[in-house]
Amino acid sequence: MVKVNDIVRFLNDVGGGRVSRVTGNTVYVEDEDGFERPALARDVVVVGQAGATASAYERPLQVKSKLVEPDEPAPKPKAAPALPVVETPEGEQLNVLLAYEAKEIKHLNTTTFFATLVNDSNYFLYFTYMTRGDDTDQWTTRFHGLVEPNIQVELEEFGHNDLNGMTHIAVQFVAFKQGKGFKLKNPVMVEQRLDVTKFYKLHCFHSNPYFDVPVMPVEVVTNDRPARQWVIDSSEMEHAMRAKRQERKPKPQQHGKPQQQRRDEIIVQDLHIAELLDDLRGLSNADMLNYQLDKFNEVMRAHSNHLGQRIVFIHGKGEGVLRRAILEELKRHYPHCQVQDASFKEYGFGATQVTIHR
Repeated sequence: MVKVNDIVRFLNDVGGGRVSRVTGNTVYVEDEDGFERPALARDVVVVGQAGATASAYERPLQVKSKLVEPDEPAPKPKAAPALPVVETPEGEQLNVLLAYEAKEIKHLNTTTFFATLVNDSNYFLYFTYMTRGDDTDQWTTRFHGLVEPNIQVELEEFGHNDLNGMTHIAVQFVAFKQGKGFKLKNPVMVEQRLDVTKFYKLHCFHSNPYFDVPVMPVEVVTNDRPARQWVIDSSEMEHAMRAKRQERKPKPQQHGKPQQQRRDEIIVQDLHIAELLDDLRGLSNADMLNYQLDKFNEVMRAHSNHLGQRIVFIHGKGEGVLRRAILEELKRHYPHCQVQDASFKEYGFGATQVTIHR
């Protein structure tokens, strides 16, 4: 493991020097002129232990023994000058991204992967990255430390054997600046579910502006807004799907004239995605929202000529994304319809009633 004051040589480049500081998996190598150069820990090799001279990397590797007199003072490491933080106007907003990169993209069944953090902001981050599996409620810390502004940090390298413990990921951090005033940012806690089957699928690795190779990105914060997980309870989904299949069973035909629906009866349309689709695999949050809005417009068009008809759309309380989208559709395409909250005693707090008008 590389330590401060170790003498290292670059594996993929000429030169080397003394390690002045270590941040996560990034080491900063200082040459004889006092300039620092960042490099990944895996891209350097230690050629001398702490306390060796700065030019040791230029000599052939050899083992030497030296008797040090008891009163010989130990050499004092030279303090590395702190690099100035180059700030940008865009960096005043937090943009933080997790990305998973395949070491060998053409051999996904056998390769290992790298987890990398992108801090695209002018802020330092006290950062913690954690994971857990579906079979436990205990989290495992995989990386923690101080992350500098405008930098990518490799968090870890992992293999397929680790994936079962990574079905849930969580990120926590506090943002701040050093030596200057700054706008206060809220502490961030983001938990996301990670579909680990994507690590076996080539099409799940995409180009990204922060990387030269395809990666699997996971948004943490975009323009100061923490990412929100679309949470669907699997047990409730299974119950809803069974009920829907039961409704689809053919009903016994009634003799005589079929009854006509009275106009004063309320039509109820449940827009929960589990009520509309039996299989949600491969659908993004945007895909599901668009499908729900299509169903909403289908019902509205079917009853647009039924003056006085009342329709209740059940959208759930949640974060209000679907409700806001429905209100926007009503404002844009059905401005003359009457809109109000449906009876919470009958439909709960997550329903909207629409009355058809010209």
